[in-house]
Amino acid sequence: MNAIEKRIHELTNYFPDLTAPADLDAFWVQSLQEVNAKPLSAIKTPVTTPYSYMEVFHLTYKGWDDTPLHAWYIRPAFVKEEKLPCVVLFHGYTGGKGYPEQYASWLILGMAVLAVDVRGQGGETGNRLDSGYGTVKGWVTQGILNKDTCYYKAITIDAIRAVEWVSIQPDIDPSKIAVCGASQGGGLALIVSALSRKPSVAAANIPNMCHMDFGILHSTGSLTEAAEFAHRFPEHFDKVLETLSYFDMLNLGSRITIPVMVSVGLKDTVCMPETVFAAYNRIVSDKRIEIYPFTGHDVGARQQRMTAEFILDHFNNA
Repeated sequence: MNAIEKRIHELTNYFPDLTAPADLDAFWVQSLQEVNAKPLSAIKTPVTTPYSYMEVFHLTYKGWDDTPLHAWYIRPAFVKEEKLPCVVLFHGYTGGKGYPEQYASWLILGMAVLAVDVRGQGGETGNRLDSGYGTVKGWVTQGILNKDTCYYKAITIDAIRAVEWVSIQPDIDPSKIAVCGASQGGGLALIVSALSRKPSVAAANIPNMCHMDFGILHSTGSLTEAAEFAHRFPEHFDKVLETLSYFDMLNLGSRITIPVMVSVGLKDTVCMPETVFAAYNRIVSDKRIEIYPFTGHDVGARQQRMTAEFILDHFNNA
């Protein structure tokens, strides 16, 4: 067994202790009941672009609170089927939904696309989430002392609501909805798959929101914000870890029941392989993981192709 094979063997058998709080199930039952009791209001506005082969709509919808959340809803103009499969896409940390044309490869596959802004980051969506305590740079530590008002809860509910909206559109096949993303987007794809029954397949490339107690200690990514908060306010360290545990795919991975593809780079210092495998190893549904021994925090062209093939194959065989 060479060094790479040994590393993969160790990761494949990596089962750190769960960090789930005793009320994890009750927390999510209540949280989802609360949001489901609210009307799913949205405004869909046609948008003119230079690209005549795509139909583009600007979507504004309500997620966790009264923050207007923005997304692109895009259909291939050259496909006449009444009900299309749809991929819901979540971007990486600090990013945004970008321009509609960057999703053309999905349209060529005959799919509709819902590309969602994560609140407060690099898109056009703001953030009205209350914060009862100081934060450090970035967004992760907003409300981090309270599981009911923290940033992770807000973006999780926002993502779930986006999938719920697309599932009731008359031009979408509700049995063919994929959730997909990389890094932060991969984490959101996983947590939506764990908490919602709307998606039928998921692709989570180099996902975050996994084994976050390990990540806060070692990661060079967004969890450095939580680490800095705990460093600045050491008396709140245990509370920070407790809050993160409610949104950790290490604790929620076993809830996933749909087919899942995950990718991991063994040189990734942001979404580290230990964190990805810790969550992946807890998933009990049909799953596969693509391992890139010499890749860091990146999703290359090969994995992008494999992601599309994985989702398309599932839709064609559903």
